[in-house]
Amino acid sequence: MEVRDTLYGAIPIPTSLMNLVDHPFFQRLRGIRQTGFSELPFPGATHTRYAHSLGAQHLVARAFDVVFQDHTFSTPMVRDAYRDCVRCAMLLHDIGHMPFSHCTEFAMEPLKALNIAAYDPDRVAPRLQKRASHEDYTIGIITQSSLASVFEAFPFTAKHVAALVSRDISIDDDFFIDQDCDYRQLLSQLISSELDCDRLDYLVRDSYYTGARYGQIDTDWLLSNLRRYVDDNGQVSLAMNARALYAFDDFMIARYHMFVMVYFHHKSVIYEEMLKQYMRSEGCDYRLPVEMEAVLPVDDTHLNAYLRTRHEPFARRLVERRPYRRVLELHGTPENVNVERHLHALDEAGIHTLSAGSIGRLSGYHGVGKKRKDAAPIYVIHEGRGRDPRVDLLENATHIFQRYQEERRISRIYVAPEHRERAESILAGIRASAAVAM
Repeated sequence: MEVRDTLYGAIPIPTSLMNLVDHPFFQRLRGIRQTGFSELPFPGATHTRYAHSLGAQHLVARAFDVVFQDHTFSTPMVRDAYRDCVRCAMLLHDIGHMPFSHCTEFAMEPLKALNIAAYDPDRVAPRLQKRASHEDYTIGIITQSSLASVFEAFPFTAKHVAALVSRDISIDDDFFIDQDCDYRQLLSQLISSELDCDRLDYLVRDSYYTGARYGQIDTDWLLSNLRRYVDDNGQVSLAMNARALYAFDDFMIARYHMFVMVYFHHKSVIYEEMLKQYMRSEGCDYRLPVEMEAVLPVDDTHLNAYLRTRHEPFARRLVERRPYRRVLELHGTPENVNVERHLHALDEAGIHTLSAGSIGRLSGYHGVGKKRKDAAPIYVIHEGRGRDPRVDLLENATHIFQRYQEERRISRIYVAPEHRERAESILAGIRASAAVAM
């Protein structure tokens, strides 16, 4: 079967994956917008998690074929099993998203309430009382919903697929071991890493549908230069040919700019804040389910239908598209974007405010002067004629992490439209006082 995709044209979907694509849990993603409230400032951004997931699994199949183009597994069946497993994981990596994608993660119950048996108890113990994420729901749906039975037709289990989405799952068998090499890490990195197929799809897709050009990257060049690296212990990791380093740097900067200019757009942010205000209020009895099968009907339409029945102020503002308006926006370092003084002045004047802070950073894997503890290494291979290739860690092969190590913080204050003029006058007074003090 083929699916016509906006970005890639005809995407072939093998028969083996069709039972997953046709399953109600995957079809549910048709009802979840990829970028939440971004369709408000960017009217074309009505694309869904469904389209993104199909596109990402297409890219991961291409990536797998490039990485292993010169490699012979112990049997062709092993190769086919790994390829299908990573495609299944990529296809399902977002299946746990709730209405408006990331916008409702704040309303998820603690992880403990989900009762996910597939997790290693020791690994998840520190966060059992913390709020669950869409990834937790993804693992729950893959392993303990009606979707799990689909994997009976594969030479691997639902847990193997889930293990490529989350590191918090321990695998007791040797499925990912072949000829004394462990392939789980590399396959997981194709799903989630600094150079994963999730980002390679969503940046270009979101850029296309929003009309913003920040996310345009050289996907073909990056994919064609993917490699693998095997250390002395047989651990297989994702690698990249050094000639693609400039394209990688561009890829990282594109993602950074998409967050600052698109995902953190002030209009999207205020709708998220109003949704939080309403769903955290006493008048709201809408709850995200903790039983996996109960997730099936929960999508954007489900939440919108509920909001339309409510009469509380923030519910009405969401439905009628009457947002609070931005009266202050500061960009910079943490000390330069502190708005406490401004909030206090508006509160003293009896003006209700909503404030929101956004943090743009180049990488979630490399922080200022440190690397995330659970981040698997990516290697850069410097290939040359007549000599053995030189291998570097990615963070040593590019200066991009050092150049963009500072977080970009954005602080905003919003007020009801009827208070906007008065609020702006008060804030102008604060600015004038600050200028005199200098």
